Amino acid sequence: MEKQWYVVNTYSGHESKVKEKLEMKKANSLMKDSIFRIIIPEHKEIEIKDGVQKEKVKKMFPGYILVEMIMDDAAWYVVRNTPGVTGFIGSSGKGAKPTPLQPYEVDTILRNMGISRFESDKELEIGAKVKIVSGPFNGMFGIISSIDMPNQKLELNVDLFGQETSVEVELSQIEVA
Repeated sequence: MEKQWYVVNTYSGHESKVKEKLEMKKANSLMKDSIFRIIIPEHKEIEIKDGVQKEKVKKMFPGYILVEMIMDDAAWYVVRNTPGVTGFIGSSGKGAKPTPLQPYEVDTILRNMGISRFESDKELEIGAKVKIVSGPFNGMFGIISSIDMPNQKLELNVDLFGQETSVEVELSQIEVA
């Protein structure tokens, strides 16, 4: 099983409390191998009030948090039964596990926050093998030759007609092989 991103529904205004409780459960138990990152999707807005410019942090999706996790029975139970959580998005209920977000959906949300779905120091490194999952090189494998995290791009060496060719792809177009 691999880690994927899921959307967790919380009581509105309780996103920070749920995140804090999940972080504590992750730190105090064996969940550190099943639950990885917990993010409240937010973005900064500049507001001008009475001629004074203020920067405010606003929630992109009030009442929702993103959890990167391996959907095993234990992790699913821990997240569902955290106080303030009302359920997962993408689950029909009746004991059915939810469907994860697609990589392009996660990339769009995280890019708006200025972060990446990849933990660059852990998952992406020069020389690592990745699979291209969208675009003109869909289905091909490549070796990372350079990483441009600020622009969310990678340069890969792929085998094109028996010759190694350098191509540039966005992070949303790849998955770790």
